[in-house]
Amino acid sequence: MTGAYPVLHVGPFRSARPWARTYQGTPASVPEARRFVGELLADCPARETLMTCVSELCANAITHTASGRGGVFMVEVDCPRNGVARVAVTDDGGPSVPAAGRLDLMAEGGRGLAMVAACTARWGFCEAYPGRTVWAEASWPVAVPSPRRGEKVTGRVPRVPPPDWSGPAA
Repeated sequence: MTGAYPVLHVGPFRSARPWARTYQGTPASVPEARRFVGELLADCPARETLMTCVSELCANAITHTASGRGGVFMVEVDCPRNGVARVAVTDDGGPSVPAAGRLDLMAEGGRGLAMVAACTARWGFCEAYPGRTVWAEASWPVAVPSPRRGEKVTGRVPRVPPPDWSGPAA
């Protein structure tokens, strides 16, 4: 959990499936991807953080992979459970592995993944033949229901049905 979200988010925010959209590997696609994420996460406490992260991940895909040389990249947004939202960018592959560099404030570049690591609960990457998926996950506090009077406490959290939130049409 990040310290960036000290408020309690009481309402449920969860998706049944991730949403995805594919973009051309050009700089003009970055603001489009950012808008896509912003619209999907309109009520999410981590919206601004994940919009910033997706901008960085898309820019990296364009700059450091084959996506930026006539290829494409795909952006996915997922809210797997209350209190967690995730963005992922799958590119067309490149020669190097994503790594958060040392935070050098005087450098002209190289701070993006360090910023993603600093402002999210966790981030990582996995191979996605022929490319790679880089993802970032943010979390925030959620209310935990109290047991009703006279109800036995079992240590298990009661199951709450997911909201009917189908998201915007693609």
